[in-house]
Amino acid sequence: MTTPLPALIPGPVAAQEAGVAPATIRKWVQLGRLTAVAKAGRAQLFRLEDVFAAERAASRRPPVPRSGGPAA
Repeated sequence: MTTPLPALIPGPVAAQEAGVAPATIRKWVQLGRLTAVAKAGRAQLFRLEDVFAAERAASRRPPVPRSGGPAA
């Protein structure tokens, strides 16, 4: 019995599956929370389970306060 290869999906599809914006996927890559496992042309490809793991980790983090606003 062989194990199936994991499906690889491009960033926009990964964003849709995780319910986030494509920019969020790019940010997770920049922050090291998500790693592309392959490329198809210029498109980065991700394992769906890695995308979901990054999404779960992001939802457990407290929101980062934005600076530059008026002091309360």
